[in-house]
Amino acid sequence: MDIKKLEQFLQENNLPKFRLGQIQKAIFADGVSSFSEITTLSKELREKMEEEMRILSFEVEKVLTAEDGQSIKALLKTVGGDLIETVLISPKPGTWSACISCQVGCAMGCRFCATGKMGFKRNLTTEEITDQVLFWRQYLKRNNIEGSFSNIVYMGMGEPFLNWDNVSESIKNLIDEKIFGFGSRSLSVSTSGIVEGIEKLAMEFPQVNLAISLHFASDKKRDLYMPVNKMDNLESLRNALKQYFETTNRKIFLEYIMLDGINDTALDAKLLADYIYSIGNTHLLHVNLIRYNTITEKTELNSESELSSEGIINSSSKTRTQLFKQELEKHRVNATIRKSLGEEIKAACGQLAGEK
Repeated sequence: MDIKKLEQFLQENNLPKFRLGQIQKAIFADGVSSFSEITTLSKELREKMEEEMRILSFEVEKVLTAEDGQSIKALLKTVGGDLIETVLISPKPGTWSACISCQVGCAMGCRFCATGKMGFKRNLTTEEITDQVLFWRQYLKRNNIEGSFSNIVYMGMGEPFLNWDNVSESIKNLIDEKIFGFGSRSLSVSTSGIVEGIEKLAMEFPQVNLAISLHFASDKKRDLYMPVNKMDNLESLRNALKQYFETTNRKIFLEYIMLDGINDTALDAKLLADYIYSIGNTHLLHVNLIRYNTITEKTELNSESELSSEGIINSSSKTRTQLFKQELEKHRVNATIRKSLGEEIKAACGQLAGEK
């Protein structure tokens, strides 16, 4: 829902200012699906709004629910025909979190990510970003799904810091008490390591959580699998995180996908621990270990690679992942093996590809 268009509509129809508050509450807080549900408005006004405006900026193409009911994925079609995906997950009973997208595709090209394989098409608008949250509020209400919808993570399709104008505006709307009313600390922004973006987040939204898709503590490996490292390498990222701590003194989450035979050895754990200690404030750095979610049978690699002779990426085993965690703990590094939700419906980390 475009708030500016809503304000313009009210002005053009000479409606009192208090109507804006009524409509905003009904749409953003209560999650109504149509203007006809806003009974505080006259029938004539509701009909006029149905004719001239729309609440969501996209059509819903498909909704898939995992068998365990803990994850739901929606495929959405924008006005221009682009397809994006958003996911609703329940990490624990009674709690729901929305994983939202900020771009159609992604320019970062991470070799283990389905979205990266799409390439980049365009940035989503502020409205298209926040409408994903609005859609999930409507969905929970319409389907009588109980629980608290309290967290938003920018971990869907796209790199948030490469669409900062719209992402930052969407954050403002999400934390605005008169609009969505989420708390700043219930929002998380995940980046592949854009240093300039980390600096902007710290200055503009110091209470919003930061997650870094690190995955490698070696520049050689990170260069190969994450092209962003050639622009912002581990040293520049280290300096940015040090500055982030000085500005915010907030915890940072380091995301680490476990790739069999690529980044899951005892040496990799030691390199990761050394890197964390080089940043400092180790009590504020927490590693989330994530078993890789398969996207294709094979991944094309640079011919110079000696990291995976067959070019196949597989997930580290549960045993290997547990051993890696134990190695980190030996070095007094805080780490958690994060439960992966939604793999069966291709809604898990790295699997979003905007496919029908």
